[in-house]
Amino acid sequence: MGLWQRFTMIFKSKANKALDKAEDPRETLDYSYEKQLELLQKVRRGVADVATSRKRIELQIANLDQQTAKLQEQAKAALAGGREDLAREALTRKSGLQNQIADLQTQLAQLQDQEDKLVAASQQLQAKVEAFRTKKETIKATYSAAEAQTKINEAFAGISDELGDVGLAVQRAEDKTAEMQARAGAIDELVASGALEDVSAGGKDNLTLELERMASQSQVDNELAALRMEVGSAEKPAIEQDKA
Repeated sequence: MGLWQRFTMIFKSKANKALDKAEDPRETLDYSYEKQLELLQKVRRGVADVATSRKRIELQIANLDQQTAKLQEQAKAALAGGREDLAREALTRKSGLQNQIADLQTQLAQLQDQEDKLVAASQQLQAKVEAFRTKKETIKATYSAAEAQTKINEAFAGISDELGDVGLAVQRAEDKTAEMQARAGAIDELVASGALEDVSAGGKDNLTLELERMASQSQVDNELAALRMEVGSAEKPAIEQDKA
């Protein structure tokens, strides 16, 4: 397969997909129904035209019948008046009109037969058009329902995808929080065990802190002893005065 043939095949494939996606079967059904109505209208116009022609011939035949009857009366009158020649002429004209009437009656029969066939065809076509209309509306309703259901399913699918992403985000957040809590607990344990320096203690190690506590305790003891001596010295003069 040549490059151009491959390109043509790809183009046709994509075009068919695009047309299939753009095609709305409801619009196609409505268009087909309109075309059938146009055809039915043409058939009805044909029936009307044939009926008009039939009616025109019937009027012509009726007119010729009147002329024939008139010629018949004229022939009788001429013969009664002793004018056989005029009677013969009237009957000759009558014969010519009767021939015309016979031809017109043949045409009338043909038109009547054609009209009957067109009427039958029109009725059959109308029945088919009505059946198609009912089927069309049923298909359109089914398609609309399926389209609505598809949109709902797509919406649910989109929500499910969104909820899936949210679930993953929540899971990651929970894992991150648990990790931070575990790290905080581990740091507290290390600080308590002395493996890490307590920042709140000013960066002093355990030995320094212990020495400072001992020095502070010694100072308190010395100050307490001094206070005791002062209190003792103050009590002795008071006792001596009492004895005197």
